[in-house]
Amino acid sequence: MPQAIYDIYCGPAPDLASLPWRWNLDPLLLAALAVLALALFRNGGERVSAALGLTVLVVAFVSPLCALASALFSARVFHHVLLVAVAAPFLALALGRAPWLARAPQFGFAAHTLLFWLWHSPAAYGFALSSHTAYWLMQLSLLGSAVWLWAAALNPRTPTGSACALLFGSVLQMGMLAALLTFSRAPLYDAHFATTAAFGLTPLEDQQLAGVLMWVPAAGPYLLAMLWRIRAVLSERSPDRRAP
Repeated sequence: MPQAIYDIYCGPAPDLASLPWRWNLDPLLLAALAVLALALFRNGGERVSAALGLTVLVVAFVSPLCALASALFSARVFHHVLLVAVAAPFLALALGRAPWLARAPQFGFAAHTLLFWLWHSPAAYGFALSSHTAYWLMQLSLLGSAVWLWAAALNPRTPTGSACALLFGSVLQMGMLAALLTFSRAPLYDAHFATTAAFGLTPLEDQQLAGVLMWVPAAGPYLLAMLWRIRAVLSERSPDRRAP
């Protein structure tokens, strides 16, 4: 079979020596982040959430993590976890005055699940690395669908049971995909066949590490959000404490 040709947005795979210097200072990216920051802070939502969400995006796309994801599939998965499980809820809170985002939560969950599985399939993943346009299609669709999901799950008007179902369903679907990656007997992503050795990993070990990251740490934000929703309901139902 002919070798696939990749045009990875973050550049060629680094090694340990060059990684600390591989910051992504793409002017278009920096301009887009600046426009997003302006829009979020003018929206009137949670400014702390906006700042935290933007910080996570900078870590994902500007820091050397962007280049590391060219070498390691596990770094790519960590990058995606930052987008969908950390940046997305902060951005959803920052867009609190956009209630339309919380509509049709079931469709939001279905869209995000479909896109998450699609972009982590070997064929679609290879396509995403074939051009800069395909790369940003992957990143923006993952982030956008995750913001839709989190906006519904964190909206106080969404019943707690429905919100918890959305969050727990997300943990389950990610866990199922993680299990497939962790217990696969062969590496699936040929874009990383020749790039993991510089970091002391075989392609299969890199893929297994990716599965563990998707399985365990990624579940944390969803479970914390579930506890937060449940705690809020219990606080509302508890009787007022009166001074003796």
